[in-house]
Amino acid sequence: MEAAVARKQDLPPPGGYKPIPFKRVPAKTLFSGYTMFAGYFGITAFAMYLYSLNYKQIVKDEIEMRSAKMAIFPMLLAERDRAYLKQLRKNRDAEAELMKDVPGWEVGTYYGEKIYKLLPPDSFVDPIFHEYYAHSRSWEWYQRAYLKLRS
Repeated sequence: MEAAVARKQDLPPPGGYKPIPFKRVPAKTLFSGYTMFAGYFGITAFAMYLYSLNYKQIVKDEIEMRSAKMAIFPMLLAERDRAYLKQLRKNRDAEAELMKDVPGWEVGTYYGEKIYKLLPPDSFVDPIFHEYYAHSRSWEWYQRAYLKLRS
């Protein structure tokens, strides 16, 4: 039975296969070396020009911001001092409200005895950190103590 079936053998095409390209194919050169250097220096010069324009604008903006800060600084100091004195007033009023039922208690003293004995009677004493924030919310104290000072 095998003799009756004719099989066709797979052979190369007539004339043979094409030769295999194994030689190096160089890349297509778009620009020469001189053109590349000229392009590099041209782009660098243009970038330096743009940088100088941008730098001049940045310097102008910094001068303007510095002038604005210097103009507003006295007002910010006054507002800070105002808020500080306002908090001290709150602390004093809270102490007066809290200790109103205690006999012999004077606000700003310890049972009528001055805390700072060597100071003249009308002198101002800055309170310590915890005393200043005694009647504030705990978050305000935490924010001042740990968050604002670290950044």
